[in-house]
Amino acid sequence: MEKTQTPEEIRQMTRARFSRIAGDPSSEKRFPVGPESAKRLGYNPAEIDALPRSVTESFAGVGCTIALGPIEEGETVLDLGCGAGLDSLLAARRAGPGGRVIGIDMTPEMVRKAEENRRQLGMENIEFRQGSAEQLSVEDASVDLVLSNGVINLCLDKERVVSEIYRVLRPGGRLYVADIILEDGVDQATVEELGTWSD
Repeated sequence: MEKTQTPEEIRQMTRARFSRIAGDPSSEKRFPVGPESAKRLGYNPAEIDALPRSVTESFAGVGCTIALGPIEEGETVLDLGCGAGLDSLLAARRAGPGGRVIGIDMTPEMVRKAEENRRQLGMENIEFRQGSAEQLSVEDASVDLVLSNGVINLCLDKERVVSEIYRVLRPGGRLYVADIILEDGVDQATVEELGTWSD
């Protein structure tokens, strides 16, 4: 019988996987990443093709959160688990120069890559921070919209993540989320066959 992983081991495995995807996206074999995956998920192909490859190559989202509703001029947007910054950069374009985007990711390599992408595109209304979805470094009631693309399923304390999202949203704020869930009735053998936590 396989040893149960500790919460810290799970976090380390998840961080290591996304660190690898940041540096070498082609090394990911179990999950679709990159610009073609983004297009299949509903992103505008012309918009994706117009971005530098460094913005799209490490994309590991599971949906197209920016298509779930409007992003208005002047809004403050939090991109939870921003990765290399694709959703953040697209949201910043929609929010305009009077808007603001905060991208947060647990992986230092992704945050560095997102910041390099921001600089390359000359966008001033975005900032990227390393941090945890379970303890957001964002002020209370300061965000109009939270984007979360394939992140909550990777978090150990989902209730805490939802509580943090609620804390940072302004009254009337919105959450656009795309994620992966297991259906009821999945037995332990199937879970073990699927692989590690971050697979």
